[in-house]
Amino acid sequence: MLTLSTTAPALADDKPDDGQPKPPSSMSTVGGARLGKPGTQVRLKQGAPVLPKDLSARSWMVSDAESGEVLAAHNAHWRLPPASTLKMLFADTVLPKFPKSQKHEVKLSDLEGVGAGSSLVGIKENETYTVHDLWLGVFLRSGNDAVHVLSAMNDGVQQTVKDMQEHAEELQALDTHVVSPDGYDEKGQVSSAYDLTLFARSGLQKKDFREYCSTATAQFPGETKKITKGKDKGKTKRGSFGIQNTNRLLTGADGVSAYKGIAGVKNGSTTNAGNTFTGVAERDGKVLLVTVMNPSSGEPHAVYKETARLLDWGFEAADKVEPVGELVAPKGATGSGKGAPGGGKGDAAAKMAHTSGGGSSGMGVALGVAGGVVLLLGAGAFVLRRRMPLPGQAGRRTPRD
Repeated sequence: MLTLSTTAPALADDKPDDGQPKPPSSMSTVGGARLGKPGTQVRLKQGAPVLPKDLSARSWMVSDAESGEVLAAHNAHWRLPPASTLKMLFADTVLPKFPKSQKHEVKLSDLEGVGAGSSLVGIKENETYTVHDLWLGVFLRSGNDAVHVLSAMNDGVQQTVKDMQEHAEELQALDTHVVSPDGYDEKGQVSSAYDLTLFARSGLQKKDFREYCSTATAQFPGETKKITKGKDKGKTKRGSFGIQNTNRLLTGADGVSAYKGIAGVKNGSTTNAGNTFTGVAERDGKVLLVTVMNPSSGEPHAVYKETARLLDWGFEAADKVEPVGELVAPKGATGSGKGAPGGGKGDAAAKMAHTSGGGSSGMGVALGVAGGVVLLLGAGAFVLRRRMPLPGQAGRRTPRD
């Protein structure tokens, strides 16, 4: 099905019509012309492994998180409902605005507009939560209630939607149209495997984002209740309850094996979107991002299993393929241009390296998950600056209240 020639062309699907929706004949070319073509795009060198055969997702993409090279893609720019993977954009947009220690007492109005059947972490009216608590609710339980409370703190849902759309455009995620900050099914709300990968890559530059998306379990504040018995009768007490990350490749729950080296980032599921997932993992110093949207195989937990297969392929094929595109830099990055592909790994690295107005680290990222470290790469070049612990499963600490 795939040749091993160094000049192997981009390949489209050769499958019978199965009644499934078909991608547009042409799509956005942000990141490279091949990424705008329907079907599977890959260029295998001699000795490269072929792509997994059991892939049913409408769209997927495998990319190098550091260099930004896209190793392979399938309908990368197909605009599809994103479900809760859109929360990556929400977090990347809103997370820097509030210190994690800030407290907020929830009003009934904060929870207005949460869609029927939404995933919830269990936020209660008139209870006080820290920003840290709320972000754990967003990342671990995919809580739409937590998203709406944080949106209320950010001057409301409409302002947050506006902020998210502006940030998406800054990141050159031009397939994305935001209607609801939580990813709940709304008419016209779409993104793409390419854009979701951009959101993950941008978010992973933030220490708190990395912490939340890699946390497997945590305690969440419960409801304040009056004590009815004993010496403390009449007093109030607030307990807590355990929450677990819904990312099954991180937790190994529900019959899905935890993926070695996984460090997040976000899963989603709605009626319109089906199942969606973006994951980041590290192996032998190589960091890959994989996004999978709407598998149709019927295999239990197909979105995770297809992600794992693509990660396995990517780690084996990383130095045996010619890139079919690249992850572009934000508009504000030096040399980012209009999103046209660069002239190679060094050029891509140069494009991705920049410093924000706050003097934070640049866009390069390597997550040393297996060793329990995060490597923050400095602005201007991909140079190691410092290490810090990355929380999550596999023996790492979980956050405290």
